[in-house]
This record gives sequence, C-alpha cells and structure tokens, in this order.
Amino acid sequence: MKFSPQEEYGLRCLMQLARHGERASLTIGQLGQLEGITVPNVAKIMRLLRRGGLVRSTRGQAGGYSLARPPQEIVVGDVLATLGPRLFDSRFCERHAGGELPCTHVSDCSIRPVLSQLQDVVDTVMGRLTLDQLLGELVPPRPLGPRAVGMPLASRA
Repeated sequence: MKFSPQEEYGLRCLMQLARHGERASLTIGQLGQLEGITVPNVAKIMRLLRRGGLVRSTRGQAGGYSLARPPQEIVVGDVLATLGPRLFDSRFCERHAGGELPCTHVSDCSIRPVLSQLQDVVDTVMGRLTLDQLLGELVPPRPLGPRAVGMPLASRA
C-alpha cells in the first residue's frame, strides 16, 4: 500500500493544526512553511479538507484554517477518503474488464478477493485510528475517567 503525497501532506497539515490546539488557526502560508509544502499544494489540500468537513476556514486578518472537530474525533480513514481514492474499489472490475464483458477472469479471479480483504483490513485499522493517536505524545494526554484504562496504539489495532 502506498499513500499519495496529497494524503500524507493532508495528514501532516491536520497534525500541525492539532499541535497548535483546537482553537488555533493557521494560514496556508504558515502551514506551508511549517511542513515544507508549497503554498499552492497546501491551498488545494485545505480546500479538499474543508469540503470534507475536517477543517473550517475563516476569512479576514485573523483568518486561517482550524480543525472542525477535536483531534480525537477526526478519524484517519475519513481523512484518507477525503484526499484520495481507496486502495481497492469493488467497481474496479466493472470499469476495467478488458476487451470482454464480463471479464474473462470473473469466475477464477484470485486477485480481487485478496485486494478486497486487504481493503477491509485497511478500513478497519484506519477507521479506528484518530488524529490525536497519530500525534502520540506530542499532544498532552486527556485525563481518563475513573474506570478507563489507557491503551497503547498497537493494542487497539
């Protein structure tokens, strides 16, 4: 599996916003400088993240981008879905059947089930992983309730 630069940069921009606090607002220029990403790339990514409901934008002198929800409520799977295509799309074979319809390999395809299972695993892991978990120790830990037990990220997968 390979993340696209857009997916990686989008996650990095979201992590910068989270590092600065839930109420922080950063401009496209600030995000670009902090992450070493060109302003046009940051602008494109932030536009996609805004349309996906992951960030808010504010205009004006004190404007910029901020997280639309707390970091513990932003699921990495949602970020990846907003920024790029899935690893395996179940309609792939319909669109790329080759010269014959249905695909000549429809009855004995050994690739599709493997890719489908891989996509299920990716969806499961990324559907549990949140932005604050990605940040790890960079964000101060939230106090746990009296019955809560802290768990490392590796044991959650």
